[in-house]
Amino acid sequence: MGFHEEGKWWVSPSNYDPEVTGQFKFPARVEFLDTTLRDGEQQPSVILTKDEKVAIARKLSEVGVQRIEAGTPAVLKEDAEAIREICGLGLKADIYAFVRNMVADMKLARDCGVQGVIAEMIGSEHLLKHGKKWEQDRAIKSSIEATLTARDLGLKVTYFPADGSRADLAFLFALLDPVMAEGHIDSLTLVDTFGVLSPEGAAHRVGQIKARYPGKALEVHFHDDFGMGVSSTIAGLAAGAEVAHVTVNGLGERAGGAQLEAVAIGLEAMYGVKTGLETAKFKELSGFVEKLTRAPVAPTRPIVGDKIFLWETGLPSSLWVNCKDIDPLIMLPYKWTLTGHREPDLLIGKKSGKDNLKVWLRKTGLTVGEEKMGDLLQAVKVKSYAEKRDLTEAEFREIAGKFA
Repeated sequence: MGFHEEGKWWVSPSNYDPEVTGQFKFPARVEFLDTTLRDGEQQPSVILTKDEKVAIARKLSEVGVQRIEAGTPAVLKEDAEAIREICGLGLKADIYAFVRNMVADMKLARDCGVQGVIAEMIGSEHLLKHGKKWEQDRAIKSSIEATLTARDLGLKVTYFPADGSRADLAFLFALLDPVMAEGHIDSLTLVDTFGVLSPEGAAHRVGQIKARYPGKALEVHFHDDFGMGVSSTIAGLAAGAEVAHVTVNGLGERAGGAQLEAVAIGLEAMYGVKTGLETAKFKELSGFVEKLTRAPVAPTRPIVGDKIFLWETGLPSSLWVNCKDIDPLIMLPYKWTLTGHREPDLLIGKKSGKDNLKVWLRKTGLTVGEEKMGDLLQAVKVKSYAEKRDLTEAEFREIAGKFA
């Protein structure tokens, strides 16, 4: 793949310069673990019923997500029932449950039928001591006992040291070393609970962990408090991490998590990394989750926003009109079909020009003489300014009808 793929995307050639790509250590296969049903639901005011969780899991599997974190069975019996039903669907995705490092949680997860667990333990000294009020020895003992139980129950274990991004590395390794040696960890997660890793910091810490535990699979779970969730996730993958934890629409606690759609399209277009996901279903998936979570998606949200393929301003509108039939990517970073979006369109309002008018006149079947176009445009601008928005078709028809 390259920086300009016909019918797909057109990004900067600098992205594909060998001096840039030569620094990457992407794994042979990148996987996605979607945690919309757990971390996504932890977004304030978002509650999903059992049936809604099952429906979203189906959609995630259709998109090709390789792993689904279906929830925390200990939260409520309905959550456990949802996980159990999801496990019985025969989806292509592997199903995981989020658990505490407790024997009882491991048994409950096994009873739900999952293939693996995301086993959480506090990973930083300050949060373990002052938040959980545990000493590290207790955390180690609990983790060893619980992860061995999970292994004996036939579960894959992804160890999840929360706030590991802020932990002193010596403290983090002092927690991980004995659990690695005496417990059981199939994969380890670098957890940026508070979204505080820069992309450069993420890559550096991934490298440090990889050096400490060569051959051990590493996953990245980053939040978006500084707007770096997507960038840091990709940086972590470029440094060698194998699995990206994501949520649909970037749902999650506080500012949310790494947005599934943006991570995937970023990898495909800007890094040339195949994801195995059906990206053309992203817009449909986003709208489906938006409806069930009742969490509105901003109209300019990357990849899935309703207005990202619209123009109101005169100059870009004219540029689009002139080049769309030659190559639409002259005016777009990627083609709308890549994500299942609608074809680009022009709005009409305060910032519009004559090309916007021509498009709207054709759309409405109205005819206005060239000598009146200036006056019509001015009338549109005045109305749009007064309403503080672009105009509806009915409003445009009313205005244009006076000049026809």
